[in-house]
Amino acid sequence: MAKAVKKIVFSRSRDIPFDKLVLSGSNVRRIRPDLNVEELAEDIARREDLVQGLNVRAVLDADGNETGMFEVPAGGRRYRAIERLVKAKRFPKNGLVPCIVRDPFTKILAEDDSLAENVHRLALHPLDQFRAFSDMRAKGMTDEEIAVAYFTTAQVVKQRLRLASISPKLCEVYAEDGMTLEQLMAFSVNGDHARQEQVWDNVSRSGYDAPYQIRRMLTENTVRASDRRARFVGIGSYEQAGGPILRDLFENDDGGWLQDVPLLDRLVTEKLKTEAEVIAAEGWKWISVAVDFPYGHTNGLRELDGAPADLTIEDQTTIDALNAERQKLEAEYQDADELPDEVDQRLGEIEAALLTFEGRSMIYDPADVARAGVFISIDSEGRLSVDRGYVRSEDDLLVVEPEVGKGGQAFDANGTASPAQPTAITVGGASTEVAEEDEDDIAKPLPDRLVTELTAHRTLALRNALAEHPSIAFQAVLHNFVLATFYRFASSGSCLQIGVHIPPFPAQAPGLKESASAKAVDTRHEAWKARLPNDEKELWDTLSALDGATQASLFAHCASFAVNALYEPANRYNQGRVSAQGVACRLDAAGVLARSVGLDMVQAGWKPTVDNYLGRVTKPRILEAVREAKGEASAQLIDHLKKTDMAREAERLLDGTGWLPEPLRLDDLAPAPQQDSEAGPLPEFLAGDEDSTDGEDEILPHGFAAE
Repeated sequence: MAKAVKKIVFSRSRDIPFDKLVLSGSNVRRIRPDLNVEELAEDIARREDLVQGLNVRAVLDADGNETGMFEVPAGGRRYRAIERLVKAKRFPKNGLVPCIVRDPFTKILAEDDSLAENVHRLALHPLDQFRAFSDMRAKGMTDEEIAVAYFTTAQVVKQRLRLASISPKLCEVYAEDGMTLEQLMAFSVNGDHARQEQVWDNVSRSGYDAPYQIRRMLTENTVRASDRRARFVGIGSYEQAGGPILRDLFENDDGGWLQDVPLLDRLVTEKLKTEAEVIAAEGWKWISVAVDFPYGHTNGLRELDGAPADLTIEDQTTIDALNAERQKLEAEYQDADELPDEVDQRLGEIEAALLTFEGRSMIYDPADVARAGVFISIDSEGRLSVDRGYVRSEDDLLVVEPEVGKGGQAFDANGTASPAQPTAITVGGASTEVAEEDEDDIAKPLPDRLVTELTAHRTLALRNALAEHPSIAFQAVLHNFVLATFYRFASSGSCLQIGVHIPPFPAQAPGLKESASAKAVDTRHEAWKARLPNDEKELWDTLSALDGATQASLFAHCASFAVNALYEPANRYNQGRVSAQGVACRLDAAGVLARSVGLDMVQAGWKPTVDNYLGRVTKPRILEAVREAKGEASAQLIDHLKKTDMAREAERLLDGTGWLPEPLRLDDLAPAPQQDSEAGPLPEFLAGDEDSTDGEDEILPHGFAAE
């Protein structure tokens, strides 16, 4: 005979006056039980009702009889919220509260009810929250009203509603636990559903699906708002011109990404030209305008000596006050381990104000102005950079007596007058190089231009290193002199071009101007320049007054500018400016010099990136680099990727390994590979079909706007 199934009978519900309810000692929530009770009380008041009633049990006396009071083991926060409303006289103390009354003699413990109410509660899925917010807004509620109702901020509501910009297909992937919430939110940076789905398809198959990588791929054809061009023009001006901006409501995006790059470049050019026209009124012969100028662009030009504009009495008073305030603050906090934020900020403001006075305009001889020019660009902070007073060699032949601001009358060496000319303004920038696609997937020799760029870095670093070794600099120059004096028919195989002739850099390698070597050379040069007299007639006496060690340091600095360790492609028949044998001798001599000064390009600050190497070579070259530095296992992790992704991941893998391409090494031996203990066997998601990468060995463009 089948056993009868016991029927479930739910506890009855009834309304009980609040003053007949007491908190139960069986409630399991004891840590911070009052958390957010104020917000819950406001929500109850707004609704004028409870969404969920209290779970209560009758309080019994010693004989087991009901006393008329009820304890609340489940619903303690709701009880406390109602209690606050009673104290605020917003709810009567004997007001009726909906309750579920449990049988006091049930075998289920009160603690069991309290625990079950909290443990079996499931947090709302973010997509459900988004859809609820969306429905509420569609029915007339504003973002602010929704935020007030759920005790959050309007920004949080906007963030959730921003999920509407994400492809429904991707939302379904997230709903089925196919991606994380952080990954889903990353797609909101770009509202193009087709592009979102394409990116997800790529990253989900490759396994390189971190949120930052998703954002980078969705913004790779944009410019960050922190870019010097955007800061120079101003986001407001860009938007006023109709430029769209991508924003990330889920992360700090530093102003977002500017989508219309051609519009931004046009606005930058227009603003630079406007600034140039203002400066042209000063009477300069020429003005060269560019977003940025290459390293060494002033080589071969004579720099004018100007005098700073006189300070007014008010200016001097302000400077004295700022210096006094700085000295007072520094004395007051000299023993402090760390400056308070407000003091540190004030010291920064004082420093900036004093620099403004130090950088005041220079006064030049009007005759010099009429033959000289100005470079106008943008500095790394997005500020206008104006570098006045450079004379070209051909303009030094002119004798000019101009009328300030209106051009002038120029006379050549024969005394012939030439008509006054308006300021010539030229707008230019770095030339763009379109790299040819690789014809096949083989480890070709490095492109000539790339080798030239790499050796430009080495030349600059070698100059810096040689300047720090005076004795070797003396020996190198002596070697050159002995060759010229005693071996008249010997071919010049030295890399030190004494004259001092400063070889130019025909190719501007990415990052060359901002490299540590460039900064060190410039700093040392400016320090020496400040010690030398303005009048060259006084130079001999000044040098004679220096001690031997100081003369040696100056000698090494000057000699270092003659270093030419550049690779140059030679005509196959040696009919060009330089022969293949000459370049080989130069590079061999550079190697000897580099070993003598202990040049280490890693310590000099060079490391392989997408811009300066990995995006410029073939896939086999990339894999060879990773294999040499990290071992075969690491190379296998990326060997199936497309060229773009492979280069980016190789940059990450090579970071900190000290790997260098052949032209930058001190010898021909590659560094021993650093075996990656975490590489292990090839993961399944990376074991793809390499056929899918055919034809993907493209050369990456210089620079990326993505993260």
